Amino acid sequence: MTRLLSGKLLGMVAIALALAANVRETRAGGAVDLAAQVQIRRTEYGVPHIEAPTLEAVAFGFGYCQAEDHLPNIMRGYITARGELAAAFGPDGDQPDDGVNVKSDAYYRQFRVYQRADDNYDKIDPDYRAMCEGFAAGLNYFVDKHPDSAADWMPKITGRDVVAYGFAGVMRFAFNRGKIINDFLKTQDATAAIFEAESDAELGSNMWAFAPSRSRSGRALLMGNPHQGWRPVSTYYEAHLKVPGKLDFYGSTFIGRPVLTTGWNENLGWSHTVNYPDLEEIYELALDPDKENHYLFDGKSVPITQDDVEIEVKTDDGSETLSRTFWHTPLGPVIHRTADKLYVIRSACYENYRAYEQWLRMSQATSFEEFRQALAMQQIPMFNICYADRTGNIYYLWNGTVPKLPHPAHKAEAVPAEDSSDIWTEFHTLDELPQLFNPPGGYVHNCNSPPYFTNLRVPMNPQDFPGYFPANNVSLRSQHSLRLIDGDHKFTLEEVRDRKHSPDMLLGERVKDDLLATLRAEPSTSELAAGIKALEAWDGTVQADSPGGTLFEAWWKRYEKKGGKNFAEEWDADKPTTTPHGLADKPRAAKAFVEALREVNATYGRPDVSWGEAHRIRYGDVDLPVSGGSGLMGCFRVIGFAEDPDGKLRANTGDSWVFAVEFGQPVKAYTIISYSQSELPDSPHFNDQAPLFSANRMKRAAFTDAEIEAQLIRSYRPGQSD
Repeated sequence: MTRLLSGKLLGMVAIALALAANVRETRAGGAVDLAAQVQIRRTEYGVPHIEAPTLEAVAFGFGYCQAEDHLPNIMRGYITARGELAAAFGPDGDQPDDGVNVKSDAYYRQFRVYQRADDNYDKIDPDYRAMCEGFAAGLNYFVDKHPDSAADWMPKITGRDVVAYGFAGVMRFAFNRGKIINDFLKTQDATAAIFEAESDAELGSNMWAFAPSRSRSGRALLMGNPHQGWRPVSTYYEAHLKVPGKLDFYGSTFIGRPVLTTGWNENLGWSHTVNYPDLEEIYELALDPDKENHYLFDGKSVPITQDDVEIEVKTDDGSETLSRTFWHTPLGPVIHRTADKLYVIRSACYENYRAYEQWLRMSQATSFEEFRQALAMQQIPMFNICYADRTGNIYYLWNGTVPKLPHPAHKAEAVPAEDSSDIWTEFHTLDELPQLFNPPGGYVHNCNSPPYFTNLRVPMNPQDFPGYFPANNVSLRSQHSLRLIDGDHKFTLEEVRDRKHSPDMLLGERVKDDLLATLRAEPSTSELAAGIKALEAWDGTVQADSPGGTLFEAWWKRYEKKGGKNFAEEWDADKPTTTPHGLADKPRAAKAFVEALREVNATYGRPDVSWGEAHRIRYGDVDLPVSGGSGLMGCFRVIGFAEDPDGKLRANTGDSWVFAVEFGQPVKAYTIISYSQSELPDSPHFNDQAPLFSANRMKRAAFTDAEIEAQLIRSYRPGQSD
């Protein structure tokens, strides 16, 4: 149902907007007192080091700093979580009721993102709630002090907004995984599918931890390397937060959040990679034929809660209001119903509101015992963890709030449920999850593969875990990682930093010889001969100055896209680091190569174009060659690309925030954010890290006061005049 706003209502909206503008002038409220408590020191490349006497005040400074660098995208994220994109920006589609923004608003309203934040707000731990309040106040204070930076659509932010956006961020990873709702609805011939958010082809990460036995200094080492899309929803922000006696943590988080989620303090650190526990199941329930909007469960008739929501949509003539009705049950939100059946998704992350509280407690830990206590909260619904500390411990955990399923995993297939014995009702304990503590060989690693080959010296047996835990596999990227770290070599921190930038593409080793043999057997042409020569000369890397790799990449994409089995020998658990290899379909390989050769010649004028001529990092006036490629092709320096109008490939996903740290006295670390610290083109930190990234370099992180002072470029309090 759609209705046009009346003239009277439009007048009321105009009055409300005027009042909002007046509120903006005074919305800082008592923030002046908080601002006076905060000291911000920006070091080289714009990294903020924020110190304050309370968690609320340090979060105030953190919100202020993030607003300096990312205000537009943070504010857009908050109204996305509210379900108010269409009210601010219109439907983003030809029809008011069928645009991208409308679908997004319907999604966030259907799954009660803001409502759940509001309902649970008073239950949140006081420390985390204080940080959310302080962070919101810091954002508002920046807008109050810099009104020209704010657009009319930007609302006043509250702590509830901060919590809701945290929910939305966790849901991006942990809810509707693999688009199981969408796949289920397709089987039901449903008339409307769930909104499909953007996805990252290179979603994943790399991480290593080394024991003192594997370091030249005799100190533990840690490397973290998340891969995310270079876009607003997954933009990392690097910072150092300090509250004397309570918090002293350096790391990163996604913009719009008040807590750092990977990094280190003076005693310990950790990083994350995405893992794939089964967090949700779809259940089929019988509707009660005698009671409308009730279902039968545990021998009772249970009411279904009706949510009638209104979505405001900005139009050229004013605005329209769209009405939607959604349904909820105590078991989870309703995703579909028929004349006699009800389908709900039961998700391990849906009622979770303490994930960022757990990240806060992890960052406050001073020992493995305290870190383990924070992990035992089991509020972060997923993500592998690699950990290292000053006393020399290393640790890996396949983390998650993993349901104990009373049935096999069904993915997008609904499971009939008549009573509580048919559904999951509890989680696996921390001790029941795959993990390694101080293993032989002195290392743990993860590159998104299942946990079983975290360490080649002590592989875990998948049979020791439930059948709905992930099947065994070691990706080419994970094999590349193991090649880089398994052995007896003792690393310096700088070697870890540099080895992280390994340019090898493991896929080339596995199939290049087969491909060349296949091509040499084809009828010869001058064009094919030139292509073969370029491939023969390729050194198997994605180093920027390496010729031939661009042609190999273009060929593999076509070969794989044509479908069918790719490898002559698939991955084998008995040969975990040497399989897969060989080509399964040589005629398909030859045909794909001819197509790829024509395209590369047409775009670049020759088949032996260097990797860096084709693959670029482009930000503002920066346009530089970049090393790195797809993790699916066995690259460890993972970068994904989009084609620009000139045919060249622009980096847009993959390596994002990268760090390497040594737990000495004091801690020593290197970091980089590939796309730099600020999204604002007029900022000096809009693209200043791009040349480092292009050159496979990282910046030295400042952690101690002496290091901060040595790198200091500006010291100020929030609201101070420039």
